[in-house]
Parts: sequence; C-alpha cells; structure tokens
Amino acid sequence: MTTTETAVEFIHRFGSEVRTEDVFGQLSVDVPAASWLEALEFARDDLGCDFFDWLTGVDELDDGFRIVVHVYSLERRHHVLLRTLVPREEPVLPSAVGVYRGANWHERETFEMFGVLFEGHPDLKPLLLPDGFEGHPLRKDFVLAARVAKAWPGAKEPGEGGGAPSRRKNLPPGVPTGWGPNA
Repeated sequence: MTTTETAVEFIHRFGSEVRTEDVFGQLSVDVPAASWLEALEFARDDLGCDFFDWLTGVDELDDGFRIVVHVYSLERRHHVLLRTLVPREEPVLPSAVGVYRGANWHERETFEMFGVLFEGHPDLKPLLLPDGFEGHPLRKDFVLAARVAKAWPGAKEPGEGGGAPSRRKNLPPGVPTGWGPNA
C-alpha cells in the first residue's frame, strides 16, 4: 500500500478532521486528540499496522505537546506516523495501551518526562527518574541544574587563556555571509 493510498484511507474515514503528509516516503497523519484512539484502532484494524514501534512527546511550547506514534504493517510493509496535539495547560490524552500493549512503557516515559497524563493507563507510575524528582526534564522550560551550577565546558571569561591572537573565524560550508550570532 502506498502512502497516497493510505492517506486516502484516512481521509475517507475521518474526513476534514485529519491532515496527511508524505514525509520522505512515510505517511504522517495529524488527528485531533478526540479521535486519537479511533485513529490508532483504524491504523491497526483497517490498515494492518500490527507492529507498534514507539510513542513519544514533543514540546511545542505555547502550542502544547505533540504526541507521536509510529506503527508499521508487517504484512503490507507500510509505515504510519500518527500525531496529535494536547494543550500545555491540561495535557491529557486517552491511553493507547488498550489498542497497542507496547504503548505501556512509552506512555509512562512520556508522562514522566513531559507531564502528559494518559487517562486509563493501567499503571502510570514513574519509570526512569529517581524517587522524589520534581518536574518534567524534557519540557523546554525545565531548567537543567547542571547549567546553573557549572559553566558550559570550554567557556572562558574575557581575558582568560592568553596565548596567540585568534585567527579570522571562517563560517562552515554552506552558511551564508552575515548569518549567525557574530553577524
């Protein structure tokens, strides 16, 4: 099944609710959060995507959190990347564990790292961080304590280091003149 045929199937099923896009030969489908489980079930049951690969989150700052799932059909040999957006103020999405059992660990990780709550998850408890850890370290507004406590490695204060005068700085290949922080 080609990406175009798969996209047509999604559009036929969900209409104007979804947005499809061919990204490097793989189909990406954006669905509203209200259709999340229905889209996953459609991918599994109607499109034959029986292999759950991964689920993760992306912090889109003011837009919220984009939840992304990659599934694959072993029989038909096609990929589908399903995406949805949940608001930053109330990041809640139904759990996909009832559709794909492999989503269990991934949802726990996404809950812990981004703070997205997966309603109906059978055991949504911390997975990777130490007991008592506060915050969600993959959110873009999370301050890394190491950056506050210690300067970036290799950073020098003005006048430090001495040595020979520096050479003229060359831009990397393909970078336009006048572009970058020193422009």
